[in-house]
Amino acid sequence: MYTNTRKDELAPGTEALRALFADCDDFQLRTIRLGLEGTREVTVCWLDGLVSSETVTEDVIRPLTELTRVSGAEGEARSLARVLSGAVYNGSAMSRDRLTDVADDLTHGCCALVFDALGRAVSFEARSNAARAVGEPTLEKSIKGAKDAFVETLRVNTALVRRRLCTPALKLRETSVGRRSRTRLAIVSLEGVAAPEHVAELSRRLSELDVDGVVATGILEETLADAPRSPFPQLLHTERPDRFAQYLLEGRVGLLVDGLPIGLAAPACFADFMKVTGDGGTNYLVATALTALRYLALGLSLLLPALYVAIALYHQEMIPTRLLLSVIEAKRRVPFSTALEVIGMLLSFELLQEAGLHLPNPIGDTVSIIGALIVGQSAVEARVVSPIAIIVVAFAGIAGYTLPSQDLGSAVRLFRLALVLAAVAAGLFGVGAGLCLVLLHLAEIESFGLNYTAPLSDGAPHPVRRLLLRPPKREDRFRDPALESPDGRRQG
Repeated sequence: MYTNTRKDELAPGTEALRALFADCDDFQLRTIRLGLEGTREVTVCWLDGLVSSETVTEDVIRPLTELTRVSGAEGEARSLARVLSGAVYNGSAMSRDRLTDVADDLTHGCCALVFDALGRAVSFEARSNAARAVGEPTLEKSIKGAKDAFVETLRVNTALVRRRLCTPALKLRETSVGRRSRTRLAIVSLEGVAAPEHVAELSRRLSELDVDGVVATGILEETLADAPRSPFPQLLHTERPDRFAQYLLEGRVGLLVDGLPIGLAAPACFADFMKVTGDGGTNYLVATALTALRYLALGLSLLLPALYVAIALYHQEMIPTRLLLSVIEAKRRVPFSTALEVIGMLLSFELLQEAGLHLPNPIGDTVSIIGALIVGQSAVEARVVSPIAIIVVAFAGIAGYTLPSQDLGSAVRLFRLALVLAAVAAGLFGVGAGLCLVLLHLAEIESFGLNYTAPLSDGAPHPVRRLLLRPPKREDRFRDPALESPDGRRQG
């Protein structure tokens, strides 16, 4: 079994590497003679599948066997110096004197040239090109924006960001996290735009990350968030490079992880999860109207079922007479109470949604549509559920789908059910108390020092206007003051 016990003190050697990668059938090792003469031998090793065999053959083995470039009559030290000076056709040559460094290079797509007599090794990048090609985003549809999306390869993702921010001020600081996975990630920021304390804080939290592996964004989100127990999202995530670049231009710090086709950004507040990239490509009046519509949909999705239950159970006098008569007629032959109707429909809605998500696309879409139509219609015809309860739950669900962030939508669905239970217990008083607790919880959250309820609570002027209105581009000259960017002006 692989352990880290004092391995960092061992010098790289053929036998040590062979023992370290024991029972690894993809570990390839070949011993060659320098210049095809003499007795000077070196060992080339790599992990099959992570590197390109053609690159290893043409860029490493072939020049080492040419007498005119490396001679077997020379000593190991002289041969090592020649290799580091350019005897091997490769853009990078990294000298290593620790076994763990060589192992880390091999597992990240390098081949290693081992000099046993010197206890040294040289690593060359030879990553395989067998990776998913850049395609269109699947979750965040683009109408007027770019049509490319992040992939699972870190270097491809950094290149996609570089193409949009062609400046040396774009800084990439790479590190590895995970005791077992050794996953590489890059901290991305714009020098002079992102607050240095935010960059330092993100680096500190990553250095304190002590997990076996990072194979999902949830691991990073829960460990980097200020309030990991909160269901509300606290890190922005996107699969679109243009949106990621926009986050950097606003003064945020980004995070790209090898193996994950998603970019993360911080700090973030609640209002950021209500914005979409498409707002920047539409007329400012249209964008403002759509933003207001999203907040209205948020309120309806969160409060509508709870308000219906509270009014139907405790405050019937608030319903207009003609509407009350319609409700009474619809519920006359329904054996269940309003509370059971709404809770049952909310749970059924969640079950249908989960079934549609986890089944293959054609089957999932069919199950969602047929389930919603047949189950809802059958429940009404069987007089198990009243039509108005289905309308309320369906309207709340449709309003929730307008939220740009799926993580925010999940949190809203959770609190929607909690508010319904509060309405069952105490009517409108319970809904009001539950809503106050939700707002209090939001006010307690911070993201890298930024108030989660900003711009309503950051102390800057015109908070409501900054929350809802998208000013014309010519007037939008300053960055969000809540991000504390050293350069607060985005245009002259």
